[in-house]
Order: sequence, then C-alpha cells, then structure tokens
Amino acid sequence: MPEQNVLLLPRPRHIAITGAHFALTDRRLILLDGSMPGALRFSARRFQQSLHDYFGLAWELVASKATPASQIALTLRAGSDSGPAEGYELSITPAGIEIAARSAVGVFHGVSTLIQVLATADRPSLPTLNVRDWPDFPVRGVMLDVSRDKVPSMDTLCDVIDLLASWKINHLQLYTEHTFAYRNHPEVWAEASPLTGEEILDLDAYCRERCIELVPNQNCFGHMHRWLRHARYARLAETSGEFDVPWGRRQGPFSLCPLDPGSLKLVRSLLDELLPHFTSRMFNAGCDETFDLGQGRSREVCVEKGKGRVYLEFLRRIAGEVHARGHTLQFWGDIVLLHPELIPELPENSIALAWGYEANHPFLEQGCRFRAAGIPFYVCPGTSSWCSVAGRTDNALGNLRNAAENGHRQGASGYLNTDWGDDGHWQHLPISYLGLAMGAAYAWAYDANRDLDPAAAVSRHAFRDPSRGMGQVAYALGNVYRVPGVEFPNASILFRVLQSPLERVRNFGVTQKQWERTLQAIDEAMAPLADSRVARADAALIAREFALTARLLRHACHRA
Repeated sequence: MPEQNVLLLPRPRHIAITGAHFALTDRRLILLDGSMPGALRFSARRFQQSLHDYFGLAWELVASKATPASQIALTLRAGSDSGPAEGYELSITPAGIEIAARSAVGVFHGVSTLIQVLATADRPSLPTLNVRDWPDFPVRGVMLDVSRDKVPSMDTLCDVIDLLASWKINHLQLYTEHTFAYRNHPEVWAEASPLTGEEILDLDAYCRERCIELVPNQNCFGHMHRWLRHARYARLAETSGEFDVPWGRRQGPFSLCPLDPGSLKLVRSLLDELLPHFTSRMFNAGCDETFDLGQGRSREVCVEKGKGRVYLEFLRRIAGEVHARGHTLQFWGDIVLLHPELIPELPENSIALAWGYEANHPFLEQGCRFRAAGIPFYVCPGTSSWCSVAGRTDNALGNLRNAAENGHRQGASGYLNTDWGDDGHWQHLPISYLGLAMGAAYAWAYDANRDLDPAAAVSRHAFRDPSRGMGQVAYALGNVYRVPGVEFPNASILFRVLQSPLERVRNFGVTQKQWERTLQAIDEAMAPLADSRVARADAALIAREFALTARLLRHACHRA
C-alpha cells in the first residue's frame, strides 16, 4: 500500500508501509504492558471503542504477560528507557500490533496514530507498517477565545478536547476576560454564561485523561473593560475617556492603572479564586495591548520613568503574586517587544508569548530577542478565522508554518495556536478546524507535515469525511477572502463590508466585476458540500453552519 494512502494528521516523521496486512478479528486481547498498567487503560479504551465503532469488534483488556501470545492482538508497552519524550514506536505486522514508548503519554500518542490508521481502513484489515515518531515542540497548545462573545457548552468543549487530543495537542487555554464565575465578583459575569468552578474541575479532569494540560487564563492588565465598566471597579481604570490605539481612537475604560494599589489587590483576588480549580502550575496573565497606559492616571510617571518601565514593574508585581502561589507566569510579549532593552529584566520563572497572525509575522526576529536574553518563549500564531466569517486559508497556513519553522529554529519551548473572537465571534467553530488541525500537524513535526494536503487531512480527521469534500469546502471557502483583490491585516474584506458603514465600503476600491467574481467563487467553493459524507454526529449542523457562512459572504458581496 503506498504511504499516501494512509492519510494521517499529524503525519509521523518516520513511516514505512511494508506491503502486507493484519486481519482484524473478533474476541482478541489488548495487553497493557508496564509497571503501572492502569496508566495505559484510558488509551486502550480509546482504541477499544474505535474498533467497535468502525467494525463492531470487541477486544478485551488484560494486564498479565502470562496471557497466551496467540490471543493478544495489540500490545501497549510503556517503560522503555530510551527514546524522545512523548515519542512512540508503532508496529503493525501480519501477527499483531505493538506500541512502545517511554511513558504512558507516548503510548497515548501512538494509539492516536493507530486509531487514524483504523479510520482509513475500508474493511477489518490494517496495512502493515512501522512508525517512529516524536514531537518538535514540548508544548503544543491551543487557546480558544471564550470571552468575545461565545462561551461554548461543556459538550462542545469536550468534543473539541477529543479532537485536539487525537492530533497530539497537549496544552489548552480558554481565553478569559469575564467568563469565569468568580463568586466574589458576580456582577462581572452575570450576563455572560460563564464557566463555573465545577465545570472547570470537570474539564481539567477530562483533559488530564487525554494528556492535555488545561492552563488557567485570565487577563490581568489590559482588556479589563468588562470589569472596569462596573461601578465597583471603575476607580481602578487607567482612563475612562478616549485614548489612542494604533488604528485610531477608542473609548475607555480598558486597562487597569498599574499605580493603583487596588489593581494588584484585584489580581490577587482573581488568582486566589481561579487557580485552585486547575492542576496545571502554569498561568497566563495576558497583559497584552495595554494601549491606554500612559494616557491617563499614569501619564506623569510614564513620562518620568518611561512607559515600558512602568509596564514592566506592574508585570513583575503580577509575576510575584503568581510565583507566590506556585505557578509559572505566561504573558503576551507584544508590549515588552516595543521596549527590547527591558527584555533581560523580565521576571524569572516566566514564559513570553510571541504572537502574530499574518503570514509574514517576524517570529524569527522576536524569537532571537527572547533567546538572546535567556527568556523561555512560545510562538503563538492563529487560525485566521476571526474577523473573516469563513477564514483566511492561505494566510492561516502561512502564519502557522512560519511560527513552527522559526519557533523551532530559535528554540521556542512551545507552540500556542490561537483562535480568537474579535468583533463578536462571527465565525462558526468548524471554520477553525482547518487552522487548528494544521497547526497541530506543524507543531508536532514540521518537516514531515509542511507538504501535508490540508483539504484532504482536515476532511478525514476533522470532519470524518472520506470523500474529501468537506475539507475542500473549508479550504476553498476560506480563500474567498482573496478574490476581491483587497486584503486587510487580521481580517477579510467581506467581514469589513458586513461591519462597516456604507460610506466606508465605497472606499474599499473593489469593482462590480470583482464582486461578481467573488459570488461565483463562493458558489464554486460550496459545490462539494452536496456530495460530502461527514460521519460525525453533528454532520447536519456542520452543513447548516457552512451554508449560513456562504449566505453571509454572499450578503457582503451584494451589500458592497
């Protein structure tokens, strides 16, 4: 069987198809071979369930090596003294299947690959093959925006976690401004459908079973307007009036005033209530885009000390509170990168998050700055789904590849793929699947996956559509943004048409003929939907969501 017929995501870094088959028959055994077989039980259960779902076969779990070898079809072996962390070896021969790894985590990843091989089989028989595989990045994460303005249901979050785990993601954050149910601050989340402490405890356990670290996330400096608009917190704002941002003017409040003792008191309150719900010892405090700093209450001190110095001092205070609670601080690196002379003074036991969402973002240069100062850092690209309705496929793939290649080159310890909800979160969740899936592939093993066919891989392993039609729809509809011939940073022109006054739309510089071409491109992109064969339980919903996405894009064209 040719290698390309076994379509995997991520594609393993070493795979050899050996040309024979292993027949899957009923009533075989799965041997859990390790000093703690219970640690392998969940991985075995995953394969057990998949085998039943695909072919109706039942294999039983055993933990004794005294079991007759003729009855064992799959061996999961943990405890090898060699091999990379999270790495595994998968062997399928005519006699049986074996997955061997240093740890239970490696076995989990090997089972994920085995389940994908199973998913490509059209009969109860697997191709014989040998896989040796391990990740480029120790941390391969996803951050979902649950604050602007969609808070997913628990069922949706669990479905997403299962999907991410199948792609070997091991780190998840839920971007939070006001959508955790702080019992000491009920007015902030009263109308926000927040995640409760109990739900976070459940999600944390759900993630741990799937070898994912659920990392607490709460903005603690900028992006605090959802708090500061309430009377109880308004006195903590840097400014309540207008302030300058890189694209014009904005109305406050927005950031905490770093000089007000009450600001740090509020941060302490948030940490004390949020952190105990997580087993992770990481914490992302945000601290990005503090545009109003120095334009309000801290103006004089920023003139005296420098705005970068005032920012750094408050960041260090936040770090002190985080460290005192036994956690490692993560923070977005955009502000300190504007003041590179301060990078060597960043707090110890902290991780800088170098983010950027265009295909040509300077991840290489930013990584060089953090690496030269000895500051651990992650590269943080994005799915390009937000402010687009349908995604920006080419930009997403360029951005994700750029982060993986240059982050790995500069020694980034993590790759955090972000999925935002700017300006109202108009995109449906499946629009993000392509970016989430390909980010996972590039983060795992970039060289092995840089040429992976996105439409085919996402169709098979995100939409469970063997026809490849659904992946083609997602890929092509996500590239409609390019057809009008005018491209915006961090957004698509069609999204801007939907959200802008008509007077501004007239100045976008797109001709009637270009809009007609765009309408035609939308129809062509949607054509494979009718023949797609999505095998997910929510297949009908996904079809409706893509149909609505296309209607919104058409409406943008007609409005223009």
